[in-house]
Amino acid sequence: MAETKSAAAKAVVKEAAKTEVKEAVKTAEKAVEAKAEEKKPAVKKTTAKKTTTKTAAEKKTAEEKKPAAKKATAKKAEVKTEVNIQFDGKNYTTDDILKIAQDVWKYDLGKKATEMKKVELYVKPEESQVYYVFNGEVTGSFSI
Repeated sequence: MAETKSAAAKAVVKEAAKTEVKEAVKTAEKAVEAKAEEKKPAVKKTTAKKTTTKTAAEKKTAEEKKPAAKKATAKKAEVKTEVNIQFDGKNYTTDDILKIAQDVWKYDLGKKATEMKKVELYVKPEESQVYYVFNGEVTGSFSI
């Protein structure tokens, strides 16, 4: 009988703890909401509305200007990069190495340029070699 009383007492204590936690969470949520309200800037009300009417020609020219502005911002986002590989008194850019790889594909392997879909190049300057994988299948190397 003592065990059931202690189990009942534990259950009551657990329930009381749960309600206290729930109340603490509610209080914390209210405090967070209050701080969020304090940080919001005051909304400026305007009494007069400014209305303008545009002719069809003005609307058309405004619409034509919008895509040009988007293209300009897209071009600004691009970063031009150039990688130079220098070793043993030699200097190669990525474009140079890609051009050599394309020549290997075309002349050494006898393939058409349009058949090349993917190129993976691995430069090992200590060996003066470039290892390639064309289209995920054809592998080999060439000297630089």
